[in-house]
Amino acid sequence: MDARVRATRDALGDAIVALMHEKPFESITVQHVLDRAHVSRSTFYSHYSDKNDLFLSDVEDFFEMMSTALIRHGDTSTRVAPVQEFFAHVAEMRQFISSMAASEKVRDVMELGQGHFARAIEQRLAAFPATRNPSATRRSAVAHASAGALFSLLNWWLNHGSSTTAAQMDALFHQMLWCGINPPAKTAAPTPNRPNLHKPL
Repeated sequence: MDARVRATRDALGDAIVALMHEKPFESITVQHVLDRAHVSRSTFYSHYSDKNDLFLSDVEDFFEMMSTALIRHGDTSTRVAPVQEFFAHVAEMRQFISSMAASEKVRDVMELGQGHFARAIEQRLAAFPATRNPSATRRSAVAHASAGALFSLLNWWLNHGSSTTAAQMDALFHQMLWCGINPPAKTAAPTPNRPNLHKPL
């Protein structure tokens, strides 16, 4: 992407995020965004159809960047997603989340996020020896289930986990994931004592 185009899109994205920290999404107009970003109306409409298009595009860029962070940085740990970094970032944007909730955009955002994280988790799983051999279908299923669990944990953490750190949530998520992929060996169930039905005559 051309550097000037990237700069314009970044300025518009930063503007709408900043405005959502200040007021409900429904009360934000395109003109508010233009004034904050110092961008002309014609330039705005050359990139986006309306403020909703801008918002979802900016959210998608964020999830793409966040979900692939471990891959882009060449992380060598067994983490499949940057849970600590993601949760810590979200925790700093509670007003933004409240604005999303008021505009009923949470579902759209969660669906976008889960899709991006599922794809990134699948890429990470494909790179590990322990999860390289299973079929692509099974890896994809595990990745999508894990992404769903990630966002479920995020929702719980934001509402109930104030005493739990982002690092602890990262550890919990990965413990759950790896235990599910490599469950402990099953022990044979004990045979119940059965009454002797063949009594001697």
